Amino acid sequence: MKHSLRLTVGPVTFRIGSEWSAPVDTLRHLYAGYNDADAVADFTVRLEAERPWRRWIRPSIAIRGDFMLPEAAPLSIAHGLLAAEMGMNLQMALGQKRYLLLHAASVERDGRALLLTGLSGAGKSTLSAILGERGWRFMGDEFALLGLDDGLLHPFPRAVSLKNSAIDAMRAMLPEERFGPQLYGTPKGTIRHLRPSVEAVARMREPARPALILFPRFGHDWPAEVRSVGEAELFMRLTQASTNYVALGEPAFAALTALVKLPARAVDYGSTDEAVAMVEQLWREAA
Repeated sequence: MKHSLRLTVGPVTFRIGSEWSAPVDTLRHLYAGYNDADAVADFTVRLEAERPWRRWIRPSIAIRGDFMLPEAAPLSIAHGLLAAEMGMNLQMALGQKRYLLLHAASVERDGRALLLTGLSGAGKSTLSAILGERGWRFMGDEFALLGLDDGLLHPFPRAVSLKNSAIDAMRAMLPEERFGPQLYGTPKGTIRHLRPSVEAVARMREPARPALILFPRFGHDWPAEVRSVGEAELFMRLTQASTNYVALGEPAFAALTALVKLPARAVDYGSTDEAVAMVEQLWREAA
């Protein structure tokens, strides 16, 4: 296509093409420092006009690529970055066969990884982004990639999708150059993407051994609470959090059976500082 780039995130390379320059230019800024030049693409994402005339008149972007959802609604040109991010998510969810995908965030310390998973809106992206600025290595917030043979978590440090009040919280901590444009009126409200730290990008080929699984849940004025999660419940929750568990079959079952041997906790919290303190305490207990 007229405007394109190659973008390598951890073990996966995307070829992203667009009929408009703006989405590609924004991606180049947001993913500055990533290796995108020579790698062979694993997946292709195309941002195309829904109809030929919609390239100029009320432009609308149809998300297409190696894998597509024909019924997916197009997005406005103002949401071009979101369309590219959704296109990458779609390729991973439908096409990734080398790793077991978990809808989870992950961070690393001393070669050991913490998994944060749960329903959308639970706060795992914000919590992982904050931990990534407070002594942990950020490994990803959209997908955790579990190796089928080695049982390791492989980094996938895409830009962090911050939503609504989390945007101001992170802006107070970090320089403006780390952020992408503010996107208003999306299905999840206001979104702004955050580029991971230099360390996270530089070490995105370094896997880590999973050591602890948390199910964080944020709510204003909630009392802090921690609950143990047993193996049966953990297995059920993680199968629900995986987009390719069924497609991978027996290797996925074996990988997940090993993963559920880890300590797991459900964590309710009402503030960021409270959540970080709880994570640090649980991490020390799991050591």
